[in-house]
Parts: sequence; C-alpha cells; structure tokens
Amino acid sequence: MTKRIFVLAVSVTIVMAFFTMGAFCGDAYAKKINLTYSNFFPPTHFNGKLGASWAKEIEKRTDGKVKITYFPGGALLKGAAICDGVIKGVSDIGMTCFAYTRGRFPAIEALDLPIGYTSGYAATMVANDFYKKFQPKELDEMKILYMHAHGPGLLHSKKPVKSLEDIKGMKIRATGFSSKVCKALGAAAVGMPQGGTYEALQKGVVEGTFGPIEVLKGWKQGEVVKSTTECFSVGYTTAMYVAMNKKKWAALPDDVKKVFEEVSAEWMQKHAAGWDEADAQGKAFSQSLGNKTISLSDEESARWAKAVQPVLDDYIKAAEGKGLPAKEYVSFIQEGIKKYSK
Repeated sequence: MTKRIFVLAVSVTIVMAFFTMGAFCGDAYAKKINLTYSNFFPPTHFNGKLGASWAKEIEKRTDGKVKITYFPGGALLKGAAICDGVIKGVSDIGMTCFAYTRGRFPAIEALDLPIGYTSGYAATMVANDFYKKFQPKELDEMKILYMHAHGPGLLHSKKPVKSLEDIKGMKIRATGFSSKVCKALGAAAVGMPQGGTYEALQKGVVEGTFGPIEVLKGWKQGEVVKSTTECFSVGYTTAMYVAMNKKKWAALPDDVKKVFEEVSAEWMQKHAAGWDEADAQGKAFSQSLGNKTISLSDEESARWAKAVQPVLDDYIKAAEGKGLPAKEYVSFIQEGIKKYSK
C-alpha cells in the first residue's frame, strides 16, 4: 500500500512538472518578439550584408527574445515603398533612401545638397549629427534607429566628361537633388532607383549616372560605363535610414529598446567605414576594366560649383517658405563636413 502511494505521488509530481514546464514555455513563447525587416539593397551588397548582421546581433544580444526575418533586395518592399510600408506596419523595420520619397522630408533634403562631401564617413556622421540636433518633425511617424550616407556622388558616364560643355544635353540617371544637379549642369535628368540603372546604361536609355564610386562595383555599373568624372566640388550624398514602426517600437520592453539603440550606434559606424571601403573597391574595379578617371582642374571645378549654386539657393528659399531654418541647416552641414574631413 505504501509503495502504491509512493508511485502515485511520484506520478502526480511528474505530471505537475510537465504542466509547469509547459506553462513556462508557453509564457516564454508569448514573449517572443517577431519582427520583419525590409531592405532594398541586394543581399550581396555590403549594405545588404550589414542589414543582415545588424538583425543577427540584435537577436544575439537579446538572447533570442527578438527574432527578425530579413527581406533584402526588395523582396518584401521595394525602395520607394519602404517608408510607407514601415509607417503602416507592412514591414516592422526598413532601410531606404529619403530621396526615394522626394518632397516628403524637406528638412532632411538639406543633407543631399551638392555641398562638396568628401567621404562616406563624413556624410554619415553629418547625417546623424543633423538628426540629433534638429529632430525634424517630418520624421515623427517613424522611429529612426540610425542613418548613413554614401561618399561623394560623382558622374559616371559612357563617354568622357571633362567640362560643362561635355555634359550639356546628356541623359543622366539621378534621384532627389542629384536630379537638380543634372539640370543645373545642363544635362537631362532621368529619375530611377539604382536597381534599374545597369540596364538603362546598357541599353542606352541613359548616357551616365550620378552616384558614389561604390556603384561601379556594388551595382556592377563599371561594366556599362567608360569613365568617372571626379567633380568633388559638387559632391552630394544620399542620406539613408533604418527606421521602425512606431507602435512596434513603443511595444518593446526597455531592455530590448536599449539593445536596438546600442547596436544601431555601432552599425552606423560600420556603414560609414563600409561606404569608404566600397568606394575604394569601386574605383579599383572600374579601373581594372579599363575605365578612365577624369579629374577636373581647379578652374573647371569652380565652374561646376557655380553652376549648381542655384540648387542650394532654391532649396533655402523653398525650405524657409515652409518655416524651416534652411540657412542654419546648410551652415551646420558645411561645418560638419569640415569637422569630419580632418
């Protein structure tokens, strides 16, 4: 009898243990945070790889509490759709360019002006400093995790461009403010994202493209151009961002939010370094194909800078008309470029 009671007690204990474990596991599962992340960069591009490693690092530092399903290469949302997609919750997180939603972010547009950026590092640091200082209300619909920006946007073309006379009338692929740069220089701007540029150059739809040197390798555009014009005096950037749906962000526990912010601060630096390394690789790749690098003379550089000055003036006038301190924006960016170019 005593033996039966003992066996029964053990059985009850085991059953209760299973129930307890099941409840614990169910509770742990309920607390699992599943998120989606959209990126227009292809998985082989360094920005595509950094997006993936950022997600993995967050999963690691939250001990698996957060699970991020990553969609690079526009698999879930294309570049221009990521902004609204994140705001509406189609994707919880997204990486894209502000220029893909032109006119939506008038304060941020100052970052893309042809002010004379010197490197991806300088552009990335300036972009993040700008956001911290001015906190534009236009970004309130999203939680900005961090920004990054490419090195100086230069002209890559199918025929050599050594002067303003050479570029006049050419059809040049551009986005955002680089479209206005094209027009100011006398070219015809053709708007399209990077994903369609290779084919457009290959088929002659456009005769050149404005972009950082990295596109020559990162997007293989060195295969369909013949030269790069180092027009640094009008070097612009394209500010990019990683943002999260505000409701999803608000729902995160504080310890998880802290991880997101810490990892994002680190990855901002990785993107900054990555842009400059990518530019170096892009130049080497293009030259290995026999493409030429054309350096403008000081006199010609000054001509290009003078030609695009109306782009800056028009931006300031339009932004001030919206009540924005545009002159302060431009001055802040110029000082930032000097600071981070030392």
